[in-house]
Amino acid sequence: MSENKGVLFVPYKDTLGLLNVEDAMRLCEQVYAMHARGSVVLSNPPSFKLDVADGFNNHWHVKSVFLKDIPTTGVRIYNYFDDGVRNTVGGLGCTRYIVLSDPHSGEPVAIVDEHWSYAIRSTAAATVACKWVGPKNPKILGLVGIGTMGTNTLRCLSTMYKFDEIRCTSRQPQTRAAFAHKWSQALGIPVIPKDSAEEVVRGADIAVGGTTSGDVVSREPWLKPGCTFISLARRELDPAGWSKMDKVVIDSWEFNMLQREFKRMVDGGLFSREQLHGEIQELVAGEKRGRERDDERILIHTTGLVSQDVALAHFLYRNALQQGLGIWLPTAH
Repeated sequence: MSENKGVLFVPYKDTLGLLNVEDAMRLCEQVYAMHARGSVVLSNPPSFKLDVADGFNNHWHVKSVFLKDIPTTGVRIYNYFDDGVRNTVGGLGCTRYIVLSDPHSGEPVAIVDEHWSYAIRSTAAATVACKWVGPKNPKILGLVGIGTMGTNTLRCLSTMYKFDEIRCTSRQPQTRAAFAHKWSQALGIPVIPKDSAEEVVRGADIAVGGTTSGDVVSREPWLKPGCTFISLARRELDPAGWSKMDKVVIDSWEFNMLQREFKRMVDGGLFSREQLHGEIQELVAGEKRGRERDDERILIHTTGLVSQDVALAHFLYRNALQQGLGIWLPTAH
C-alpha cells in the first residue's frame, strides 16, 4: 500500500541513486529462483505488441507479471522508434514505465521510470549466470559494443572479477578511444580499443556482444576453449555456432521464442530445445550443472524477463518510499 498518500511516481533522476549494480544482480538472481519455485505468474499472452509503420516506425510493447513472493503486480510499458537505421531502445527519449499495484486490492501503488533499471537489468540478468558458467579466473574481457549494454556489463563483471586487460570495439573509432581512456583511468587496468570484433573476441576469457546491429557480429570459430560468450542482443553470435558450443544457457525459452531472430534460428534447424543445456533459473536452483570443465565454451543468451523488471521497479519504489523521494500523484478517490 502507498500509505493513502496516492500513487508514488519515481522519476529517472531518483532511480539512479536508489539501485546499484550489486542490488540489480542480487534481485535478478532472486527472481530466477522465484521462477524455479513456480511463484511467478505471467500474463497471457506474455507480450503484447503494437508496431506502426507508415512513416512512424513506432513500436509499443506491453508485458505484465504477478510476483507472489513480494507480492506485487506490475505492468511494463515501453515505446520506441526503430526504422532499421536508428533505434532508440537504449535511449532516454523513449517511453519506459512500470505501473505497480497492490495485488490484494488492485489499488495503484507506483509509477516507476525504468530507464536505469532496464539498462542495468539487461546486463545483470546475464552476467549473474557467470557465477555458474563463467571461467574460473578470467583475465581478458572483450566488449563488442560499448553503448548502454556494453558499459553496464563492464560494471557488473567488475564486481565479480579482476581483469588484466579489457578490449573494446564499436562502430566509431573516436567513441571506442574515448571509452578506453575513461575506463582505463576508472579501473586502473589497460582498456584497449580494437578495430574489429574478431580482434576483441579472439583470446578473450569472457566476450560480450551488446550491439544494436541486426547482422551477425561475432563468430563461433573466434571463441577459444574455456571462454564464456555473453549475448545480450538479437544476433551477437552467428546462429550456426550455437550448436557447436559445449553449453548454451538462456533466461527463458518461451520469451526467446517470441523474438524473430531466435525463432528463425530454431525453425531453420540450427538450434533446438534439446540442444539447450538449460535456463538460468535451473542453474540458480541447482537443477542443472554449470561449468564442469575448464575448456568448455559456454554461451549465455538473454532476451529479458519482465519479472525481473517488475522486481527492480518494486525495489525502487520501496527505497523511494523509505527515503522520501519521488512525487505523489493523486488517485481517483
